[in-house]
Amino acid sequence: MDSQKVLEIFKEITKVPRESGHEEQIVAWLNAFAQEHGLEHKTDEVGNVLIVKPADAGKENVPTLVLQAHSDMVCEKNAGCSHDFAKDPIPYVIEDGWMVSHDTTLGADDGIGIACALAMMTGEDKTGKIEALFTISEETGLDGAMALKKGFFSGKSLINLDDEDEGEICVGCAGGLDTTAKFNYTDEAVADGSVLAEIRISGCMGGHSGEDINKGRASAVVLLGRYLYGVLPLGYQLVSIDGGNKRNAIAREAWAVLAMTPEKVSDFAKAAEELQASANEEFGNVEKELTVSFELKSDCSCNMAIDSKTAASLATALVACPHGVLAMSQEIAGFVETSTNLASVKMTEPGVIRLGSSQRSCNTAARRAAGAKVEAAFVLAGAEVAHESEYPGWAPAVDSPLREACIASYEKLFGKKPLVRAIHAGLECGLFTEVYPDMDMIAIGPTLRGVHAPGERLELASLDKFTALLTDLIVNFR
Repeated sequence: MDSQKVLEIFKEITKVPRESGHEEQIVAWLNAFAQEHGLEHKTDEVGNVLIVKPADAGKENVPTLVLQAHSDMVCEKNAGCSHDFAKDPIPYVIEDGWMVSHDTTLGADDGIGIACALAMMTGEDKTGKIEALFTISEETGLDGAMALKKGFFSGKSLINLDDEDEGEICVGCAGGLDTTAKFNYTDEAVADGSVLAEIRISGCMGGHSGEDINKGRASAVVLLGRYLYGVLPLGYQLVSIDGGNKRNAIAREAWAVLAMTPEKVSDFAKAAEELQASANEEFGNVEKELTVSFELKSDCSCNMAIDSKTAASLATALVACPHGVLAMSQEIAGFVETSTNLASVKMTEPGVIRLGSSQRSCNTAARRAAGAKVEAAFVLAGAEVAHESEYPGWAPAVDSPLREACIASYEKLFGKKPLVRAIHAGLECGLFTEVYPDMDMIAIGPTLRGVHAPGERLELASLDKFTALLTDLIVNFR
């Protein structure tokens, strides 16, 4: 398999819309690709696609190997970016050895995994039977993996192509749980003589809510909550609020519009300056572009606000809700065991404010306890709370021939051992074990950085090494 062929296939994938929950076009594209190359293919009732390459001559007795990637991507863009993920190709550049999309996510998570599987199946290398499994909606709840039926594929050894660090083999991952809080509010009239102002938190790095949660990054939603809570004694009306997007992304931006008396504007502005200073003190070593801005909205004529009781409860809950690392592993040094991400606050329908969070842990009891902490913070504030989309972790196997074969291939090719580790992010492997309990699995991939946020990038040198490893592993698989 040639890395340039992989890259060319991935470039084609960047032209296909595939936001989580809207994978119809990538499903059609995958089936068309299989049809074009004369490969057997099928699609299940939810949209998971399986493409099959038969064994080459002399390889008929090699056990079937499953290559797996997810077909969806996280669609995030910078404020002011006009990109439409439903129809526009992903804009990317090649610079300094990286393929990068500056204003949107690149979709290398996991489009590069799709491209590797397809390149392997259509290349010149002689292999045993390969089944390529492409699952839907991994990023929003592992929906495709959850709906997978026994018998959809036959292989008993699976390579997940969704890891993000060349030179490592992932053998375990955290499970997850999503939590939604719902505040119901009534409208109240903005007081006569009030002026409107916007408080905005922007420029945060964001990132993956699992892999980046321990890197000292700020959450714009958390910081906005601090501001709204801190200025409660000044008296204001909350006109609107918005922040964050995806549950699996640390919030990069958040803002709110407040109504206040003119004589208190300077106090609110001073509070914004104080928040900027405290954020710089807390996150300054990591967050270089974090900005807290406060400005009057002379062009805003809204005359209704959220009722004051709900606004105060919301501000209190935003501060009370846990966010970040909750526990480190007692068994693996430096490994995050349990975390929670306060991901978003949205006004998507009249009379309702919804907040989204996600909890991760390889320990089921700890994950559910984290969910209970989040629930309690919002219930005490008067919100309705629901949990959903729980998925299991993936425990490292004691005996894994596939893992040992991958280690051997890496040592042969590069003269050193790869890192073998578990990750705090979620992978579909834990769900596969529920349907296929005897499945031998590993997760590998090239180096990606900044996934789930604009600026996501793929290191091309790592892609060269990864394709060499994957080819050697598959060609010599026994």
